[in-house]
Amino acid sequence: MALWKQIARLVNDPPPDQIFELSEAGIAYAINGETGFQNFEPGVLTVSPVADNLLRPDAVASALARISPASGAKRRQAAVILPDYAARVSLLDFDSFPASPEEQLPLVRFRVKKTIPFDIDSAAVSYWPQSPSTKAGAKKVEVVAVTVAHEILARYEAIFRAANFYPGEVTTSGLAALNLYKTTGAAVIAKLTGNVLTVMAVDDDHLKLFRCLTIEDGSDEEILAVLNPTFAYIEDELGRKPEKLLLCGFAKPLEGLHMEMEPLRSRLGTPNAYNAGLLGYLEAAA
Repeated sequence: MALWKQIARLVNDPPPDQIFELSEAGIAYAINGETGFQNFEPGVLTVSPVADNLLRPDAVASALARISPASGAKRRQAAVILPDYAARVSLLDFDSFPASPEEQLPLVRFRVKKTIPFDIDSAAVSYWPQSPSTKAGAKKVEVVAVTVAHEILARYEAIFRAANFYPGEVTTSGLAALNLYKTTGAAVIAKLTGNVLTVMAVDDDHLKLFRCLTIEDGSDEEILAVLNPTFAYIEDELGRKPEKLLLCGFAKPLEGLHMEMEPLRSRLGTPNAYNAGLLGYLEAAA
């Protein structure tokens, strides 16, 4: 899937040698192809779209120093993958979409401003139109928009700048993980990271739905209460049921769901709750 390539410009630019995915549990990283994970103590990072995520920035800085000590004055290029719940991903459709970026951005900002829990005037917005659908009767332009509060984004970037990195590419875990979906047809991807559930519906190379929400106990019943309406929406939208459910971060398949389930996979191993975005990034950069 080319979604991450579109937003990160990997088609034209070589990927950085150092990639980091942050979560409440720690930092997953890839440095010159070698991957690993550095744990956080509880309370170092708490994910929120409206409040400072980095409760103990000194601990994050120490983890970065252990992973990749600074050497010399030259800033190192890095890609930074944020937790899904720190941002908002919106799916927008337009009967027509302007060709000029100067006209596109205000239109996207206007459409998302009532759907985000922070002020659009204090937010960074990235977006890209998806390729035209080949489905019969498809006429609308589908646009993916990613919105994050400036203050939250700046705090994440500042940690890396202080560690002598240049965070030139920033995305979210779920969007990067989409590169791990390699088959055709309609499917739903469910990624459980702590108490945050990310649900993505895809149809061939198109993102059709993106939901990210907090959950209480993570029971199968609670997860299914989110997934079943998603399946119904996809069936109504596409005229057919999703063919499979891909799971990431789950200890076992969901009980009470009568459809094909399988784990999300990567050529580098089975993604878990804290490195799916990292492995998806590496998949796109290969």
